[in-house]
Amino acid sequence: MEPKEYVLGVINKARDAQRIFEGYSQQSVDAAVRAIGKAVYDNGDMLARLAVDETGMGKYEDKIVKNQGKAKAVWNKLKGVNSRGVVRTIEDEGLVEIAKPIGVIGAISPTTNPTITPMHNAMIALKGGNAIVVCPHPRAKKTGNVTVDLMRQALVEAGAPADLIQITPEPTMEISGLVMQLCDACISTGGPGMVKAAYSSGKPAFGVGAGNVQCIVDDDVSVEDVAPKIVRGRTYDNGILCTCEQSAICPVTIYDALVSAFKDMGAYYVEKPAEVDALRTAMFGEGVINKDVVGASSVAIAKMAGIEVPKNTKFLLVAISGSGQEEPLSKEKLCPVLAIYRYDTWEEAVDIAGKNLLHEGMGHSAVVHSNNRQHILYAAERLPVSRIGVNMIGSSGLGGSFDNALNPAATLGCGSWGNNSISENLWWNHLVNISRVAAAMPGKRIPTDREVWG
Repeated sequence: MEPKEYVLGVINKARDAQRIFEGYSQQSVDAAVRAIGKAVYDNGDMLARLAVDETGMGKYEDKIVKNQGKAKAVWNKLKGVNSRGVVRTIEDEGLVEIAKPIGVIGAISPTTNPTITPMHNAMIALKGGNAIVVCPHPRAKKTGNVTVDLMRQALVEAGAPADLIQITPEPTMEISGLVMQLCDACISTGGPGMVKAAYSSGKPAFGVGAGNVQCIVDDDVSVEDVAPKIVRGRTYDNGILCTCEQSAICPVTIYDALVSAFKDMGAYYVEKPAEVDALRTAMFGEGVINKDVVGASSVAIAKMAGIEVPKNTKFLLVAISGSGQEEPLSKEKLCPVLAIYRYDTWEEAVDIAGKNLLHEGMGHSAVVHSNNRQHILYAAERLPVSRIGVNMIGSSGLGGSFDNALNPAATLGCGSWGNNSISENLWWNHLVNISRVAAAMPGKRIPTDREVWG
């Protein structure tokens, strides 16, 4: 069968299922959404093992936490939310808003998150009454297929059409491109090539930008409080999430104390110029990140660089001074390697973070550890990012969690900085059309010209 004929068949099955689903009540829609999230939650352990074995990336234990935690957080924020029919009424403005499905969503999933990305995208797509076609990464197709099979089975058990969620089991660039062209809207959570293809598909698209989370530490924080958060953020799932801390920008007043704390928590401090050079070459010798270090352990990365480290090393802490284009280690490092900087003034710290982001990661995220509101706002007003996490663990917090107000998502928009259409975490309200019923209000007072213009 020709690829276009095959993809058309998949899309048409999705359309048939979506037309049925569009008539479901809010209660039935929510039952379907809950069912697919619970299916991933219940199988989080098995899916974690499958992803690690197939991709060779990340940590099995952390993937269990990620699979179950994200499923739980997404459903917790979706449940009880009205997403079908009238979703908002503003009485004093005479306005009623009615949500209507887009139709069929095409969704590209990355090798780094082969379970939670299709799960999250399916949950928010179905919440708006849509169907979804998942295009997995070729290196994670088995995990993607098993994840989708579990969700399809859950749909049937919930009384919904299984074809609301489909997958292209043998993914190719051509098939993924055709899905994006033939669906009604597309989500691309992956590399810049696939994101560009999504925006070139001729259909409404939601993509992501590159991450490079800058973590700025103020001098008014407790080392005992901050250090474990940064270590957890940097080492979570071997650092493959786009929300993991990449550079810690620390004041000279507590720099040594932080380094000491990091060492106590398993860091190997890469400070000697020869070791820094060796690590830089091993990770960015060709100007782009070496794919072999992505999701690898710190011990394996050190071995690639010819650096001897203890077997229990948790992460590599590399001291650098250059920022932005002059220093490759200032870029996103999808592995347990943390760059660390010294600074004298808060303005200098924000400047370092800004230069790094301008080189890579514009529009994504930053983390600020501070109790000084003026400092927090100074950074937030100047850094070109869509999310600024305050006193949180970036890896688990920036994608939304129970203890912050960000939408729990696997697709993080980076705004125009990252060539994306949204500058927030993708949610169900992005995947619906809104009809606005606007009533004339004859009794409403019209202001005079003088009142309008002053």
